[in-house]
Amino acid sequence: MVTDQIADYLTRIRNAVAAKHRVVEVPSSNLKKEMTKILYNKGYILSYKFNDEGVKKTIKIALKYHPETKVSAISSLTRISKPGLRKYSNAKELPRVLNGLGIAILSTSKGVITDKEARKLNVGGEVLCFVS
Repeated sequence: MVTDQIADYLTRIRNAVAAKHRVVEVPSSNLKKEMTKILYNKGYILSYKFNDEGVKKTIKIALKYHPETKVSAISSLTRISKPGLRKYSNAKELPRVLNGLGIAILSTSKGVITDKEARKLNVGGEVLCFVS
């Protein structure tokens, strides 16, 4: 049994990128669905598909690579807030990833959003992970 579902999600993607896999399949949850949508909208993954049929609900994620150099669009995925130590940030102190080149995914009262959207909405929340 996995105790930290988000860390497992990020690790599966990280391992698939390291092994140069085209598709990775992860167990589904509402939070992971929202994180996947953010990764797709920001251009870190090629596509995704939610499989909500049957007992095992999964997310299939097609990873994005450069066509010539085969370098992944995702260079790093880092878990920030952990079950043992939650990390929260208010609207004025939101983290910047690679000086604005990467994104931070936050869980806020407005839903799961990026750090840039949180700045626009002037909301803070739990910093789930950094993506670059």
